[in-house]
Amino acid sequence: MLIAADKFKGSLTAVEVAEHVTAGLRRGAPGTVAVEALPVADGGDGTVDAAVAAGFERRVARVTGPLGEPVTAAYALRAGTAVVEMAEASGLRHLPPGVFAPLAATTYGTGELLRAALDAGARTIVFGVGGSATTDGGAGMLSALGARFLTADGAPVAPGGGPLRDLATADLTGLDPRLADTEIILASDVDNPLTGPKGAPAVYGPQKGATEADVAALDAALAHYAQVLERSVGPRAAGQAQSPGAGAAGGIGYGALVALGAVFRPGIDVMLDVLGFAPALERADLVITGEGSLDEQTLHGKAPAGVAAAARARGKRVLAVCGRLAIGDAAVAAAGIERVYALLDLEPDPARCMAEAGPLLERTAERLARDFLS
Repeated sequence: MLIAADKFKGSLTAVEVAEHVTAGLRRGAPGTVAVEALPVADGGDGTVDAAVAAGFERRVARVTGPLGEPVTAAYALRAGTAVVEMAEASGLRHLPPGVFAPLAATTYGTGELLRAALDAGARTIVFGVGGSATTDGGAGMLSALGARFLTADGAPVAPGGGPLRDLATADLTGLDPRLADTEIILASDVDNPLTGPKGAPAVYGPQKGATEADVAALDAALAHYAQVLERSVGPRAAGQAQSPGAGAAGGIGYGALVALGAVFRPGIDVMLDVLGFAPALERADLVITGEGSLDEQTLHGKAPAGVAAAARARGKRVLAVCGRLAIGDAAVAAAGIERVYALLDLEPDPARCMAEAGPLLERTAERLARDFLS
């Protein structure tokens, strides 16, 4: 049995999910089951942890957090390939509880983390984006990599997405020259454009504390940012603002596409390749995937859907575990998942379910083993 599940957000990391499922399987079918664990991620929170679990080396760097304070961020490295997770440097996790800065949060630390990966010898970078505290279009990231964003009087534009309204010139000539020889893969589970009704500020700004007025200000500032970049790099800047993934993580996807030469790929597809999912799948008779909430979002590029699609293509049976199941049987079947086990079926109180997710997951896996291995 191959366990290829994502994290249960707020309860368990992907590694912990695999550990608890393994324990439950072995109790439910002692001595009869061989288990292989391959924790997965889709480019968002937990991507570096999944890479480390698959054999990458964890590296750390001291970088600038979203509010300008120093934070310690990790990336993963193996044989010239780095996995960089922007949330490690610029994620919501670095904000104090209840504190948001939708107009001022910066991705500068993400640029520093990319530079650390370059310094370590990476020439292929899987750039996982998600879980950001920022909506600055990647301007902070590009500044850390050598770009200059200036106001009309020649002063540097202040950090964050809001001040981009004051941007007059963008100079990308100082970008780290190593980037030209580096393959950068933008790994994301969202395909939103930069601006507009489905853009980064409108869709994700409220999650980062943006009011209705903030959303309007950020959308206008990012649109202006794209216009200034168009003057700097040419017409492709306008087209890339509407490209899939441009709106990922507060528009950092746009900065990577237009200035770093990144190529967008669905995050789970990239990570399955990086983690060595295909050979593990060949060894498996049955695959167990899952995440905290199995819902409509799961069906649009989240890890369980990607795992199930890859497994189904190879004729493998797929089961899923989750905290909460919020889609019907038809949607589950269409995703290629034979059966779903939800922790809320055992503990209907959501708070207790999250607090006791580990033991509940072991009981669930024990039941799964009895159902399918007895």
